[in-house]
Amino acid sequence: MLWMKWKMVVDSLRGRRRRLPCSLWFLLLFAAGGLVLFIHQRDLSEMVQQQGPVSDTATESGATAGSSPSSDNVAEDIRQVSETAKESEEVAGSSTSTDNDTKDVKEGVKLGSTPRQSRETLSTQDRERDKPENNQDGRAAEGILSSPIPPMQFPHFEESRQTATPGSREQNKQTPTPGSREQDITSLHVSKRQRKLLKTSPPVHHPPKSDSSSSSTSSSSSSSSSPSASGSLTLDKWKKLADIQGARRQLMKEMCAKYKSSISKTITAHHVRNLFVEDKYKLLYCQVPKAGCSNWKRTLMVLSGKASDAQSIKHDTVHNGHHLRELNSYDRQGIMHRLETYTKIIFVREPMERMVSAYRDKFENPNNYYHSLFGKPIISRYRTNPSTEALRTGNGVTFKEFVQYLLDVHRPVGMDIHWDQANQLCNPCLINYDFIGKFENMEEESNFLLRLTGAPPNVKLPSFKDRNPSDQRTSTDITEKYFSQVTPLERQRIYDFYYTDYLMFNYTKPFKDLY
Repeated sequence: MLWMKWKMVVDSLRGRRRRLPCSLWFLLLFAAGGLVLFIHQRDLSEMVQQQGPVSDTATESGATAGSSPSSDNVAEDIRQVSETAKESEEVAGSSTSTDNDTKDVKEGVKLGSTPRQSRETLSTQDRERDKPENNQDGRAAEGILSSPIPPMQFPHFEESRQTATPGSREQNKQTPTPGSREQDITSLHVSKRQRKLLKTSPPVHHPPKSDSSSSSTSSSSSSSSSPSASGSLTLDKWKKLADIQGARRQLMKEMCAKYKSSISKTITAHHVRNLFVEDKYKLLYCQVPKAGCSNWKRTLMVLSGKASDAQSIKHDTVHNGHHLRELNSYDRQGIMHRLETYTKIIFVREPMERMVSAYRDKFENPNNYYHSLFGKPIISRYRTNPSTEALRTGNGVTFKEFVQYLLDVHRPVGMDIHWDQANQLCNPCLINYDFIGKFENMEEESNFLLRLTGAPPNVKLPSFKDRNPSDQRTSTDITEKYFSQVTPLERQRIYDFYYTDYLMFNYTKPFKDLY
């Protein structure tokens, strides 16, 4: 009996030893399968990274209106001005400033112009491996990353890190602050993740130019490097404006890569419908109404020889006289030739201030066209118990009614160029603009551009207000006053409507409660 019990115990132990290897084999097989799957996924990710630069380079070499020997004249002159100013600073500066410049160059090289592996990410190892190989690329990167962006003073955003002293509008522009309209790129801390999101582009190698173009470029660069030739602009001011232009163009590339990378790269006549041509100085100006548009058209008429004095040109003559030819009136070959060889210009304005300016101009003053075409349907749709007179004339559209119309998906009447988004009017992600100007610093930047293009010294952008001259210009205070008439939700939705303009043209949030 005892022997039988002992045999049963031994047999049960042997059975357990036989079953133990089965469970062990199962665990080993499961671990092996997981390891194979991990290796396979890793191989796929490496293949995608290796194919990234090829597809990205092919996409970026599409049919955008790119840089050509002639269209790069202004951008090249801007770079030459910046480099000339830097050389003079190196000679006259102290050893401390030289060390700081060297440090900035190194940082510029670290984020230099190299082909990207994907549209959103770039590994740190690849950035180190693909550093620019020449000093010219380093200097260009330095100009972009260390350029001071002048603020366009606008209240109610953030507390400034520096105490701003009361002064003129011009003084406020020269001191970058976090609360300014245009964000200071150099004051922002660039994290590793942000560096991965920076858009980079391959170095541009310009083919040799003809003797005439070389002589004109050298003469313009020599004149730009001398303060006396630039009128009131000093050498430091020229360098600052040149750096600003480099930073704005770089920011535009980054925003287009992030938000507009999937759009078609084919340029049609519709995309250039707002560009005006000046053939003598080879300029293409994209009109953005309520951002100095009328005065720039006057200046183009003077440059083309169709007028001798911009001050004497009437408003109706500018817009209805057909003295300037639109780019979409040419055939496709003529359009592409001018996009590739002419200097492309755009001037923009703080979006919500521009919208208020358009409302005041078109609805608060006599204007039969806008009151009839827009006023009547707006009053009919959004006003409770409108009077017969209001429905007949379209007069008296309130700002709140105008905001309701603008936010309505099913508007009773379509959009208008005076309050449409600037990026929709000028398509900066299809057309590589050589000069991106700001209405808030119009006089200085316009004169800087005119001197770069070789315009006569006596030609300057007029600054007068020809429509409703008795009205006060739309300012930040006036903009605040009008937006206090709408709800916070409507104000937020208007900001969302112009959000792309705020990003592309580097304007800060105008109100604290916006998100």
